[in-house]
Amino acid sequence: MSIMKNRFLLAGAVALSLGFAAVPAKAQEFINVLTGGTSGVYYPLGVALSEIYGAGIEGARAQVQATKASVENLNLLQAGRGEIAFSLGDSVQEAWEGNKEAGFPGKLDKLRGIAAIYPNFIQIVASQESGVKTLADLKGKSLSVGAPASGTELNARAIFEAAGMSYQDLGKTEYLPFAESVELIKNRQLDATLQSAGLGVASIRDLATSLPINVVAVPAADVEKIGAPYMSATIPAGTYDGQDEDVETAAVGNFLITHDGVSEETAYQMTKLLFENLEKLAASHAAAKAIDPKKALDGMPVPLHPGAERYYREAGLLK
Repeated sequence: MSIMKNRFLLAGAVALSLGFAAVPAKAQEFINVLTGGTSGVYYPLGVALSEIYGAGIEGARAQVQATKASVENLNLLQAGRGEIAFSLGDSVQEAWEGNKEAGFPGKLDKLRGIAAIYPNFIQIVASQESGVKTLADLKGKSLSVGAPASGTELNARAIFEAAGMSYQDLGKTEYLPFAESVELIKNRQLDATLQSAGLGVASIRDLATSLPINVVAVPAADVEKIGAPYMSATIPAGTYDGQDEDVETAAVGNFLITHDGVSEETAYQMTKLLFENLEKLAASHAAAKAIDPKKALDGMPVPLHPGAERYYREAGLLK
């Protein structure tokens, strides 16, 4: 009897285990946050965002990916190789229009908006030793304009065109990320760097503590020639060591972008958690202090994701 009983128990256990196996486990959700170089502003904000999403979205495994920023990020989103990305507004606009010269193979029609966040400031910084104090002084000098076809490099082209200049006016044009540009200036192998980033970007702070710098102005008249989404802005005195005066420049809005393959619920949670954790984001980088939910829809170059739209309607920010 005991043997038969044990067989029945064993059979029951096997059937039970098979029954459990037949119930599909909830698939783990991956959220890949696409950022920029590790010495820029996108990266620390992306790290903070991935931690927020990992803790706040049930079943989600979030990670951060360092990239060449705006243009690469948008192409990765279109290919479904990321769930949320940082990008400059003009890059998003060019991606939606499918501008091949800007680095997009065609119209990136899967892109969807999450939020406008903080402005990027076009920051042109030269070693004092180079003698570069104005845009005109860059003629015959060496300048790094960011990675090829990056958001920063698109900004550089726009600034030069507005100033009546081109890369051909330079003595040498380098296409390098922020940190590498700074290292070359430190080693006296480069005169200046153009960096499109939030104020207080780590790379320029590093440079300013290493040697005397000049922050080069972009005159308001030149910014007006470019037009939207560019706007006049000021780099306040004291932003970097040795910068004793305000410097006028151009700014371009940054956006968080997703794609239409991300579920409505996930996009809703990503938007909601973004605005519920602004203090944590600001602790990761001061640029996040400028993020304001009331301005989150300003100038959005692509359609909103339905999940983000749901959040803004609930928050009373969208009728």
